[in-house]
Amino acid sequence: MGRAFEFRKERKMKRWGHMARTFTKLGKEITIAVKQGGPDVTGNPRLRALMAEARSEQMPKENIERAIKKATESKQGDFKEVIFEGYGPFGIAYLVETATDNNTRTVANVRSYFNKCGGTLGTSGSVAFMFDHKCTFRIMKKDGMDLEELELEMIDYGVEELFEEAVEEKDGGEHTEIVIYGDYPSYGAIQKYIEENGYELVAGGFEWIPNVDLKDVTAEQRSTLDKLTGLLEDDEDVTNVYTTMKPE
Repeated sequence: MGRAFEFRKERKMKRWGHMARTFTKLGKEITIAVKQGGPDVTGNPRLRALMAEARSEQMPKENIERAIKKATESKQGDFKEVIFEGYGPFGIAYLVETATDNNTRTVANVRSYFNKCGGTLGTSGSVAFMFDHKCTFRIMKKDGMDLEELELEMIDYGVEELFEEAVEEKDGGEHTEIVIYGDYPSYGAIQKYIEENGYELVAGGFEWIPNVDLKDVTAEQRSTLDKLTGLLEDDEDVTNVYTTMKPE
């Protein structure tokens, strides 16, 4: 297994744990996707992937419609994706993805979280070089699926790694999904392959994978770092938080 597998193993999406925050995040991403590519899912692959994820997360239809409407109404705020970089305490690098309609507010909030926990908000490029930007998809596993054969087929489309992942369902059951990672520019080609070959798309998006050795920390240090991560993740403008801290 490669770096993406090890990374994801420790930060599996909590599908039912923070539903309200998940819906807020998806709503903003849908709004941005519509702004960028229009409301017609036929010609907007990013929107198609987000709609699939919204369905898998059981996001209410009215929430989806509200996000699309927000993108088409000029009087509404214009969400922009902004990345913040910095260092938490103990030399741990942080890369923070946000979707905001008020950058001044978001900058102030993110800076305050770093300051409260003994970290420092950095400038653009200060830590991004420690991460690789990858596209990622989740599809339902079919009966009899051969992962090695699938990976060989998809290499030509930019896939770098794929693996199985057990996903817990709300009712306590579980099913198996295939997680696919590829080069950032390969997003469209990989999604096209998935759709044209009849695989059930669960979600598609992007992640930042650390390309450096992750740092060990003590239990006391981890507690402080977890506080910073929690403050960031609880902010309504923050969509994802990535660090170079080694998992427990």
